[in-house]
Amino acid sequence: MRRNLKMMDKPLFFLIIIMSLFGLFMIFSASYVKASLIEGNTYKYLIRQGSIIIIGFLAYFIILNIPLSKYKKIINVILYGIIGLLIYLIANGKVINGSRSWLDFGYFNLQPSELAKTVLILYMAIYYSTRKFTEDNYIKILKPFIFGAIIVGLVFMQPDLGTALIIMAIMVATYLAVPIKKEFNLKIFKVVSFIVGSIVLLVVISSMSGKSILNESQKQRLNFFNPCDRYTEVGPGYQVCNGYIAINGGGLFGKGIGNSTQKYLYLPESHTDFIFPIIIEELGVLVGILILLMYFYIIYRILLISKASNGLMGGIIGYGISSYLFFQTLVNIGGVLGLIPLTGVPLPFLSYGGSFTLNLFISFALIQRVSIENNLFKKEEAIRNKIREQ
Repeated sequence: MRRNLKMMDKPLFFLIIIMSLFGLFMIFSASYVKASLIEGNTYKYLIRQGSIIIIGFLAYFIILNIPLSKYKKIINVILYGIIGLLIYLIANGKVINGSRSWLDFGYFNLQPSELAKTVLILYMAIYYSTRKFTEDNYIKILKPFIFGAIIVGLVFMQPDLGTALIIMAIMVATYLAVPIKKEFNLKIFKVVSFIVGSIVLLVVISSMSGKSILNESQKQRLNFFNPCDRYTEVGPGYQVCNGYIAINGGGLFGKGIGNSTQKYLYLPESHTDFIFPIIIEELGVLVGILILLMYFYIIYRILLISKASNGLMGGIIGYGISSYLFFQTLVNIGGVLGLIPLTGVPLPFLSYGGSFTLNLFISFALIQRVSIENNLFKKEEAIRNKIREQ
């Protein structure tokens, strides 16, 4: 245990602690009005998120000590388990904010679609690192995408369009890290383009026929231009426009901790999806820019670990987790700024959310395990070189 702690990436570890504690502080600041007026407990969200962070760190240190090779024996069980949970949710899931995405455990609601992101990254890393693709077998190459398509379809049915799109993006980005021959990739790209084009065409035709596969909430989210023109609606336009008001009110240096006005129930999801505008309103645009730079630095550290990996599995895990963090941040920030459709996904380390936070700790424990194994390999290689010199 002590050896592993010494060999993990220290800057990445301390950044996680800083971001988690800062997020916990801002969740309390953004949520105490709602918690007090509606829930009757000012500290409700603070206590719950704090509990999840503690559980997350416990999981983090457990996973830190599990060699990556151990997952090869159990990854199929984990993958089928996630798919099974997603199927179970169709009829028995708990509905929150219009999506049947949660398993109700009383004090804690588990969202399997969040865990599916990391499970798919790990599955793809194991699958592509343990097989040689020398024959022209595209089904074999695309097998992980078959499982991915099943998961995306089940998540879309909940309905949770934002998470489904992020899972798709993570899979494509992770695949790009796999050393497949160019001629294979060109043909695969044509096949994938045909499938995606067919899906888009199906959506367009169904919308024109009046039988759209998108619900009303999803249609509203796709209309993300000029959100303040739809300010009177209780929906994405209302939320994004109030987010603009929060950002504009914060200016460069903010109004001060606890002085946000938009959290007084003007911004419905101020402690979850819209935590970023509240941070800017209270601490200013400069702090918002600093947060974005910290995300980029975290991604940079992960990519360094991935590049230094002595095995393909570790490299793919690194690229997958960096893409996970990138797309999750991009979709949240882009949505609250009105640059892309609002999908209602949390911001890494800063938003309130149990399953999402827990999965983040699991993901970062895996990349730290890659770092540990990189350093162990270097240490063993140095010993072997010393022996040869003697």
